[in-house]
Amino acid sequence: MDPVVIPILVAALVVVFLVAATVRIVPQARRYNIERFGRYRRTLQPGLNFVLPVADRVNTKLDVREQVYSSDPKPVITEDNLVVNIDTVLYYQITDPRAAAYEVADYLQAIDQLTVTTLRNVIGSMDLEATLTSREEINARLRAVLDDATGKWGIRVNRVEIKAIDPPNTIKEAMEKQMRAERDKRAAILHAEGERQAKILTAEGTKQKDILEAQGTQQAMILRADGESKAVELVFQAVHRNNADAKVLAYKYLETLPHLAQSDNNTFWVIPGELTEAIRTVTTAFGDQSAGAGAGPSVSAEREDAAADIAASDKDGVGAPEIEPNSTLALDAVAAADEAAKEAAAAVSDAKAEAEAAGETRLPGRR
Repeated sequence: MDPVVIPILVAALVVVFLVAATVRIVPQARRYNIERFGRYRRTLQPGLNFVLPVADRVNTKLDVREQVYSSDPKPVITEDNLVVNIDTVLYYQITDPRAAAYEVADYLQAIDQLTVTTLRNVIGSMDLEATLTSREEINARLRAVLDDATGKWGIRVNRVEIKAIDPPNTIKEAMEKQMRAERDKRAAILHAEGERQAKILTAEGTKQKDILEAQGTQQAMILRADGESKAVELVFQAVHRNNADAKVLAYKYLETLPHLAQSDNNTFWVIPGELTEAIRTVTTAFGDQSAGAGAGPSVSAEREDAAADIAASDKDGVGAPEIEPNSTLALDAVAAADEAAKEAAAAVSDAKAEAEAAGETRLPGRR
């Protein structure tokens, strides 16, 4: 080999080594701490950087992205002397690479130990129930303590979360029984509330039903009374308009007596005191009819005179109904009265027979 080639190759290798030792390429979200002769010189930023070969060297390479650190379960004693295991999750970010490399030897271990001591201080002032229901408060207090302590280490704690709180097995069984009892209690309360509400609604419905039925009965009675009053008024007007005499009225009075015995449950009848007067009127009608048949023309003459008197009284302004002397109204009235007398006598006989059969009261006899 040519002696000149060897020095050239050595010189080329030295140049390549020097160039490689001079150039440093830093990836994005990374930071390199440079030491010159064992002393911190500077921190390289992402991109192409140049250093002095042999004199400068990279001490630490740090990732400045937000990172997650999950610690192992740590035993913590509560205020009521119960041991619980607590897992924590830590979200942190390196803000100062120089401080993170030179202010603390192992920042992760330091953060873990600080978290454990802070948890023991915080949870030591709470009972188990408060510990299980105060996670937000515990997280806030942990973050405040860790952020204050890790600031000089060049680390920012963004968030601290309690991942799990595991009480002893005996406490878990007691908690399950308590939860079951609470659920049973709530179920019983809801059932009682449902029954109470159902009874209230049923009572309200019954009340509304009774009110509506009473109102309906009231309206029906009012309408029935109005109808009966109008019917009585019409009958009263018809009686006065047709000028019905006492014979026809006595017959209608006796006509209602048989209705007293129509029901099967009637075992006691009250015979009104006017019955004797009604029977006397009908009897008188029969007597007047017999006398009228023997009198002949004299009765007709008397009726004509009565009709003439009625006409005269109407002319005087008394207001009696106007009847023509030669009309056949009087003869028709006599025939109707005769037939009514026969039916009244038959009705009285039926009523007396039914009264005697019932055995409660007896119809008084004719004198």
